[in-house]
Amino acid sequence: MRFEHKSVLLQETVSGLHVKPEGTYVDGTLGGGGHAYEVSKKLSDLGRIIGIDQDDAAILAAKNRLKNFGSKVTFIQSNYCHMREELLKFHITGVDGILLDLGVSSYQLDETERGFTYREDALLDMRMDRRNSYTAKNIVNEYSEQELYRIIHNYGEEKFAKNIAKHIVLFRKTKEITTTGQLVEIIKGAIPMKVQKTMGHPAKRTFQAIRIELNQELEVLKNSLEDMITLLNPGGRICVITFHSLEDRIVKSIFRRSEHPCICPPDFPACVCGKKSLGQVVTRKPIVPSKEEIQENKRAKSAKLRIFERSM
Repeated sequence: MRFEHKSVLLQETVSGLHVKPEGTYVDGTLGGGGHAYEVSKKLSDLGRIIGIDQDDAAILAAKNRLKNFGSKVTFIQSNYCHMREELLKFHITGVDGILLDLGVSSYQLDETERGFTYREDALLDMRMDRRNSYTAKNIVNEYSEQELYRIIHNYGEEKFAKNIAKHIVLFRKTKEITTTGQLVEIIKGAIPMKVQKTMGHPAKRTFQAIRIELNQELEVLKNSLEDMITLLNPGGRICVITFHSLEDRIVKSIFRRSEHPCICPPDFPACVCGKKSLGQVVTRKPIVPSKEEIQENKRAKSAKLRIFERSM
């Protein structure tokens, strides 16, 4: 299957980066290279873009898509949380822009064997980086009922989390849960039928929760975002596209804290904590897709773009 992913908020993101022809840019979630392609078109022979992705299929697809840009593009198979150390290998200590598209690619969702989808039966996998041996199957079969409840409730925002966790544990007492189809049936059995008739797919939130936990998506974002801001050259920008409220809250909070880091009590006449602002939030409200984009690509519906600019 060909790696395909329709880049969400494409023009808004590239425009938000304020690409300089001679600048150095990083796409920390390269995917099929859609955003990187548009950035590359704006670069001169002195410009450069570094594409990072932990998915080997994404790297392969992006190399093919961006082949005409030659040495302007560098490909790295890694997690964006290692951005600073990966860039140092190329003697890069500062960049003019960074973009993150935190959505799961259409390829990953649609490629049955990747085990991300709840619409087809496949082995439970959900690894973004297939070099890791730990999979969704490990989580489903090894986590305690309390741990399962925690991730389904916190990361899936699923109101039937307690019952779903209970049903998973009951089922695995008889046999190991190995496929997405088994897990979907267990989840369906834990949610009242009358509720299922009024909701989307009953497994959607639980699958999201397991994927986030397995790939440590929120922890990686939380622990990396401020460091990425400090990688920006003066006037450089970081653009982050999120697809659910948990990610968006993290981005909003870190951007706000980076703009106003002072922790002095509000009644202090002057700042004494010594924390300096890293820059300013460009998007007071997130940029969202147009109705036309949502009609063309229903997966764009929940996307939000936030932009931060490093101080001069």
